[in-house]
Amino acid sequence: MSKINQNKSLGEVHHSVNTSGKKSPWKRILAFLGPAYLISVGYMDPGNWATDLAGGSQFGYSLLWVLLMSNIMALLLQSLSTRLGVVRGMDLAQASREEYPPFVNFILYIFAEIAIAACDLAEVVGMAIGLQLLFDIPLLWGVSITVFDSFLLLFLLNKGMRKMEAFIVALIAIIGGSFLLEMFLAKPDLPEIASGFIPKIPNSDGLYIAIGIIGATVMPHNLYLHSSLVQTRKIKRTKSGIRQALRYNFIDSAIALNLAFFVNAAILILAASVFFKNGMFEVAEIQDAHQLLEPLLGSSLAPILFALALIAAGQSSTLTGTLAGQIVMEGYLNLRIQPWVRRLITRLLAIVPAFLTIIYFGERATGELLVLSQVVLSLQLGFAIIPLIHFVSDKKTMNGFHIKWPIIIASWIISVIIVLLNAKLVFDELKNWIASSNDATYIWIFVVPIVIATALLLLFISFWPLFKERMAKEWIKNHAPHKDPETIDDISEKNFKHIAIAIDFSASDKKSISAALNLGGKSCKYTLLHTVETPGAVIYGKQIQDYETDKDTEFLKNYKKQLGDLGYIVEINLSFGTPKKAIPQLLNSEGNTCDLLVMGRHGHKMFKDILLGTTVDEVRHRIEIPIFII
Repeated sequence: MSKINQNKSLGEVHHSVNTSGKKSPWKRILAFLGPAYLISVGYMDPGNWATDLAGGSQFGYSLLWVLLMSNIMALLLQSLSTRLGVVRGMDLAQASREEYPPFVNFILYIFAEIAIAACDLAEVVGMAIGLQLLFDIPLLWGVSITVFDSFLLLFLLNKGMRKMEAFIVALIAIIGGSFLLEMFLAKPDLPEIASGFIPKIPNSDGLYIAIGIIGATVMPHNLYLHSSLVQTRKIKRTKSGIRQALRYNFIDSAIALNLAFFVNAAILILAASVFFKNGMFEVAEIQDAHQLLEPLLGSSLAPILFALALIAAGQSSTLTGTLAGQIVMEGYLNLRIQPWVRRLITRLLAIVPAFLTIIYFGERATGELLVLSQVVLSLQLGFAIIPLIHFVSDKKTMNGFHIKWPIIIASWIISVIIVLLNAKLVFDELKNWIASSNDATYIWIFVVPIVIATALLLLFISFWPLFKERMAKEWIKNHAPHKDPETIDDISEKNFKHIAIAIDFSASDKKSISAALNLGGKSCKYTLLHTVETPGAVIYGKQIQDYETDKDTEFLKNYKKQLGDLGYIVEINLSFGTPKKAIPQLLNSEGNTCDLLVMGRHGHKMFKDILLGTTVDEVRHRIEIPIFII
């Protein structure tokens, strides 16, 4: 694999698939097919299963229209995401970092990480349930086993983007084939299925499930991911090349997302035709669905297919969730860490709440946890969708490939629908919490302000483009790291008369002394400074008499003699304690005539800074004379 491009999204695989030179139209299309399949697994992950099962068992086929609407929303939004990645060559997180003030970006990053953690939580629980159903192991064991899939993504990425896409397509085939057979065994009623595409919301519980379905279908992390994955294709950066890439990526998205719609619809139809029809309206748990499939369908194959598809869905989704986490961290924070570290952090953020839920509430609470994770995803959608619409609508940055008014209107309608549904959900939940609480003081103090602040942030990013130029200028003016520069007019030359040189008896001493001599010449006076840092010197100060003090004194006298022989005027000063305190104390004392301090840098970084300390930074803030660092 080529050298990682540190400035590009997913630098490990950036432009790793060449799409040029394909003469056959089919070969050109095949070269672009792939990214959307990685996206589609996020639309059929275990979180979708929970909301689809709950919707089908409680309300029959009546929420099928929500799935169809969500799929249309997803197709439009994913096409906007690919447009951003292809045209601007940056992912959604990178574009946000470029657009918004740092504080806003940091909050958006936190929200994106919450969404990814919620998604990974669904994948962990779903895969653990699948392992339990197939191999009859405790759920906590299954959750623990999911830690070890952390390294599968690293292996696949090292094999190349196309091989990882092939692996994901194989998992999708397992999921789709399993549900195709399940549908054959269930024999659903086709006229009733058709009636499910008529829009209606049965009740408030139906609204909660509908929002969960939207959150499970239109996932915020997929928007970040898709805008990055399309950059794995190397295209011609001409208008015709970009236009071709947009067209083929849309075909890729249409095929992959329709497959995801088929899987989600199959789960909901299966739940409606098997559970709802038999009066089992509360089958929201995946375990219950698995247990009841065999007696209701009369086939031992049905539960096995169900468990296999669940494991495949969890495994495929966890790979894409990891990639999304990497994209979000690198894009918002410009922070690159080792992929295996990023994977373990993401996985632990999901495993901890899963463990706590199973331990304190039991295995039966996992279904509610899955649905809740999807509602959390839906609440994050506005913070990804609104910036995306702004970015792809900008004529200046999109270089003529901005979206036109019909698409802009449709995108904003989708955004408004999602935000309003979420607002109603949050309002209803807050009202229920306050009504059911014996003391709602803490809710008013902690929860309500967070909700209000979140709403204000959503308004900020919604209207930012309307006043960003004026506000950006004010932001730069008021928040620039430095004041206006001083006027440079008549500057008198400085002739140093007395230079202090910090000595540490290392290889840097020669450089420091040489630099000082070049600045002062033979007419200048020099003082060699060294601090004895032994524990005894720190405690007893000048009273200490030990081997190191004697040797340091001997070394200083040796330096003085050598420089004296060369014709320089040199004094020595031996202090005790820590250099960061002893040096400023000497240079700030009365009678001190030094007008410059020369110091060599310590030569260590990062963890050694923490362990050993940094003398230069401490000293330069404590002295009044200039400091020259070598």
